[in-house]
Order: sequence, then C-alpha cells, then structure tokens
Amino acid sequence: MRTLIILGSTGSIGTQALDVVRRNPDRFRVVGLSAGTNHELLVGQIREFLPPHVAIADEEAASDLRERLAGIRGVEVHVGPNAAETLARDAEADMVLNALVGAAGLGPTLATLQAGKTLLLANKESLVIGGELVLDLIKGEPERLIPVDSEHAALAQSLRGERREDIKRVILTGSGGPFRGWTGTELAKASVKEALAHPVWQMGPKITIDSATLMNKGLEVIEAHYLFRLDYSQIHVVIHPQGLIHALVEFRDGSMQAQFSLPDMRLPIQHALAWPERLPTGVGSVPLVDSTLTFEPVDREAFQAIDLAYRVGELGLTFPAVMSAANEVAVMGFLEGKIPLTRIVEIAQAVVDEHQAPSSVVSVVNLERADAWARKRAAEIIEAPR
Repeated sequence: MRTLIILGSTGSIGTQALDVVRRNPDRFRVVGLSAGTNHELLVGQIREFLPPHVAIADEEAASDLRERLAGIRGVEVHVGPNAAETLARDAEADMVLNALVGAAGLGPTLATLQAGKTLLLANKESLVIGGELVLDLIKGEPERLIPVDSEHAALAQSLRGERREDIKRVILTGSGGPFRGWTGTELAKASVKEALAHPVWQMGPKITIDSATLMNKGLEVIEAHYLFRLDYSQIHVVIHPQGLIHALVEFRDGSMQAQFSLPDMRLPIQHALAWPERLPTGVGSVPLVDSTLTFEPVDREAFQAIDLAYRVGELGLTFPAVMSAANEVAVMGFLEGKIPLTRIVEIAQAVVDEHQAPSSVVSVVNLERADAWARKRAAEIIEAPR
C-alpha cells in the first residue's frame, strides 16, 4: 500500500489519478488532496476517499468546504495560497503527485523533495522555471523524481537500462493541436472555441491553449533537458497527428526505440504510481491493423514557440521563468478575448527580449522577482493600445 497526496485533484490529471486509485484500492491510499477553487468537486472526492488532509487556496471556498464537511471527522483543512506547499511538505505520505498548473507548482515541488518524498511530476513548469533547484534536491536520488507527462514518461521507459553514451537524440512527438497545417494569418483569426477543441487529448484550458500554440511542446523540451540531462541539440520535436507514439530515442548505431500506446493519461499516471510494476488499466491496446502512423516537421514559421523555448533554455538563469510567466498571462488574455492567439507567443517573446537576468546563481528569490516582473510586463503589453 502506497500513500499518495494529489495536488490539483480537481483538474484533468488529478481526476484521472483518482480513477487509477479507484481501480486499485489495495495498492494506493489517498492521504491528501488539494484544489484551487473547485470545492464542489473536491467535496465529492473527500467523501469518497476520506483523506486526512485537504488543502484549498481560496479562503471563501474553504469556509464553505468546512461547512460541507461538518459531518466527516478527521479531515484537516489547510487554507491559503501556500496550502498545497504545506500539504506536500508536512503531511505523511510516500508520494506526491504535482498536477498543479503553471508556476504555482514550483513551491510544492521543492517542498516535496525537501521533505524526502517521491515526486510524481505533471507540473512541467517546476522544471522549466526551477530546473537547477530541483536537480540539486535529487542529487544521488534521481528515482525520487518520476515524470508523468506522456512524452517524458515515454522517454523514461525507452531509456531505462540504456547506456548514456549510446544516446544520439530523443524525439518528442506532438499531435499538432487543433491548428495543425494552419498558416500564421489563419492562426490570427482562431477563436477560443477552436483553440480549446484539441483533436487528441482532453485537458484543462491552459495546457490546451499551450498545445494550440505549441508552447506546450517548447516547455517539454526544457523539461526533457533537466529530466534526462540532455543537451538541447539532442532534443528534437516532430508532429505525429495520431498521438500513438509519445516519444522516441535514437541511438548511435542508428536504431530507435519508441513508446507506443493509446493517448490516455491514466497510463503514464499509473506507470508513475506503481513503478516498477505495471498494473492493468482497462485502457486497452492500440489497434495495430487499423492504425496509421505519420510524422511531419514542425512549421516553425507559424508556430514560433518552439524556437523561443530552445532559446530561453539555452540562456538559462531566469529566462525560462520569464517566458513561462509571460505566457501564462498572455494565455489568460486570449481566453478573455483581449488578444488574438498569435499574440500569445509574440508577448512572451517581447518580455523575454526585455528581460535582464541576474548574473548570480538562480535562487527562489530571484525566480519570484523575475516571475512577478514578467507577469506585470505582459499585462501592460496586453492592455497597451496598438
């Protein structure tokens, strides 16, 4: 029996993780759940799984939550913007699944690792923003960080047991999102409804928009750099519309290995929870005789987020944090109808261009300062008349 805390339990990854727990009640026990404001769903999760600890960021939602849980004993409610971090650090558990969205995930990631727990990471921004800090905490214990993103879980499986010196390159695949094949001119006219209609995956709004601009794939490049200690020249991206091959590894002898499965996040989630075992999922197998596999290059002129991500990854320091923060603000600006889709990456690029990174070693303090500055600057650009 492994004990588990789920941060972001009401989101897409969190709810699917609870599906895995539900199927394996003899293997996993939930001891902590956290959510932002969706306390309606959280109440149902608490009643079903009875975790002794719950964290909720919103004070008003927490007050209502306490009233709704009045008849349930033994549930401690942590409240406030740092509640998830407190839960990850202080509650007794074997594993923490960080399924939070955006920069908010970094603090809980660091708290989890500092507390000696195993981190199941679905929050890619933790590594994009604070990759050096995370790596410092797992020196000599790399097994305490297990990727949950489908591409990185695929790479972890394909690289397991292989010699590092034999790796030529890794290839992250992406479906191309809802706008595969669109030109830059067409992308400028894309609606929010169209952008949220991902052809392969069912995800939350922020990551769905990131997939529409391919910023998500750019973030994954930086994540792969830290997870697998690869040079950026060794990390490649291709479009694979069917979403059946999640990543490939090419070795120096010219051979390749690929991880191949249906596009269902319960597979990488369960792989992380049960490692090194593989448990039945009920997801099913790829219908080989009915499947087609095609690959295309990324249209880097129409989708410029990929090149921006490589650039800030190479620059390091606080540049990835600035890109991530500006992108978060710009995505919200698009969802609110303030800017067209193409402005998201343009704004992130502009903020990166203006950024003056500190020359000192990256710390939580200067990451927080860079994040705050980037958010403020991105908001100013969005509101400025054109």
